Amino acid sequence: MRIAIASDHAAIELKTQLREWLIVEGHEVADLGPETTESVDYPDYGYKLAEVVADGTAERGIALCGSGIGISISVNRNPSVRCALVSEPLSAALSREHNDANCIAIGARLTGVDMAKACVNTFLATEFAGGRHQRRVDKLSNPSC
Repeated sequence: MRIAIASDHAAIELKTQLREWLIVEGHEVADLGPETTESVDYPDYGYKLAEVVADGTAERGIALCGSGIGISISVNRNPSVRCALVSEPLSAALSREHNDANCIAIGARLTGVDMAKACVNTFLATEFAGGRHQRRVDKLSNPSC
């Protein structure tokens, strides 16, 4: 799978660990930055991640910041992207199954690397259920549906 990953300065270490793990797992990973722990603005990286998921360059996106909150808000500014803030595998599964999320956000200061890997693994493995959930997902991009 083609996966894009981006973070702010607070999540560099988690981003690096997840990127390397995903590559070992056989995924194509685009690291959208940043490369150092120098302070950056999470919206810049959230917008960049949303753009490559929305245009199809990446099939899924992983957004990371200290809490996961700020970057998830910036990713969700793009109407073609549905980013769920997750902290454990059940929320990751439901984000895909019920909401057809194409991105997840994780807080590096709140979630350890093993739990983050479990969330990402579940997110990537879970299919959208469709059915009754489809009309609700359609309303996320088009409220008049």
